[in-house]
Amino acid sequence: MEVCRIVDTLLIDQEAIYAPRQSNDRLLLGLKGTMSEYELDLLRQRAHEARTQKARRGEFLSNVPIGFLKSDDGVLERDPDERIRRSIDLVFTKFLEFGSVRQVLIWFMEHELTIPARTMNGETHWRRPAYGNIYRVLTNPVYGGAYAYGKTESVVRYESGLSKTRSRRRDRDQWVALIPGAHEGYVAWEKFERVQSMIRGNRFVDGQPSGAARRGLGLLGGVLRCRRCGRMLRVYYKGDENNFVRYACSREELNTKEARCIAFSGATVHVAVARELLRVVEPAAIEAAVLASQQEAQARSEVIAALHRDLEAAS
Repeated sequence: MEVCRIVDTLLIDQEAIYAPRQSNDRLLLGLKGTMSEYELDLLRQRAHEARTQKARRGEFLSNVPIGFLKSDDGVLERDPDERIRRSIDLVFTKFLEFGSVRQVLIWFMEHELTIPARTMNGETHWRRPAYGNIYRVLTNPVYGGAYAYGKTESVVRYESGLSKTRSRRRDRDQWVALIPGAHEGYVAWEKFERVQSMIRGNRFVDGQPSGAARRGLGLLGGVLRCRRCGRMLRVYYKGDENNFVRYACSREELNTKEARCIAFSGATVHVAVARELLRVVEPAAIEAAVLASQQEAQARSEVIAALHRDLEAAS
């Protein structure tokens, strides 16, 4: 409008002709522009609220994750492709066996198995697994048969004087909608909740469960806690081959430079713990060996079946 005023150009809409050099016409154009902008903002708010209400009823599907198809009735159904279904089932089966997302990833990579993924245009392709792919399958409530919406939110942050929008995950009690049993899942909701509990338990955080086992000779890493302060004992390795193990409560020392609550060598502790473990499992040694053999045979069968499906798809 300012450019039109300078060059003396008329503005025309369906109602009138305006001369921007005249103050009354400029005032009227400004009011119309402000009202139009307000109406657009009002339409955005109404559309957002309508989408939110539809999501709370479990009827709004913004995207369909891999392993599912949207039916004509707007309900998610499991993909009819057996190769895709078996691959997702295998992810959950192996996690319940290993108890660690990273171990599932390592197992898939060791056996050179691929997993399904979906491109931006909705096409399905098979790719080398990555940690994020495995983690998203295990933590997405849709695979437990639940409808979920509003799991993330946009947050504006200022960095170097510039505003940048970042996405962060909300806590479950802040989600817009979570409706278990909305459709058929790949695992029961109770089993899905158990998977989430196991994933949370793998985090090494003070005051939280012990966490997943890590590399090293220490048998009790992430298991022992300080009787004085309740913090998890840290494991230290010494020697040329890290074959000397030592446990210590050093969190307070790291934070306030105070003396450690407790520190001791792991040599005698490991001997005592190993002796007790062998004593407990000795009566069931034969049964455990048979079970281990059956599990190994089942694992080989799973790998062979997955490779056979890949071969059928390639041919």
